[in-house]
Amino acid sequence: MSKNIVLVGLSGSGKTTIGKLLQKVFADFVLIDTDEIIVKKENRSINDIFANDGETYFRKVETEVTKEVSAKENQIISTGGGIVLNKQNITELKKNGIIFYLKTSPDTLIKRLQGDTTRPLLKTDDIKAKLVSMLEIRGKLYEKADFTTETDNLSEDETVKEITRIYNERSNG
Repeated sequence: MSKNIVLVGLSGSGKTTIGKLLQKVFADFVLIDTDEIIVKKENRSINDIFANDGETYFRKVETEVTKEVSAKENQIISTGGGIVLNKQNITELKKNGIIFYLKTSPDTLIKRLQGDTTRPLLKTDDIKAKLVSMLEIRGKLYEKADFTTETDNLSEDETVKEITRIYNERSNG
């Protein structure tokens, strides 16, 4: 059995996209998206969860899902951007996983997120200010990842190669 590859970072950092590309490299791994599991478990969208039950409730469900997925191996886990807000989540993810922070600047995130209405915390008139604020709160938490990959100047394929190289070195070392 192999350790999980865990992807963390702000919304728009590429966790889902990179996760799908990594699955082509690690064909025996299962791709897991914690937000998708939450949507299935709750039988409603993340926007609905936030609107009807609030962020606190969402974070509680997120922690339950994190504990469940962290117990398994051979997974590529794409996490929600706020998963780092609960220290318990990082502890769980590190038990069977190597965590990669996809570090992305607010300017790059804005370009990637234009027109995206699926992210409840980014429903604001000043997305850049919101992203900067989120990064101020979450940045130090993301930095607790095992590895940081700066994605601003890397293509998706270059990001995948970097993560693959590090993962293979780390898991064979």
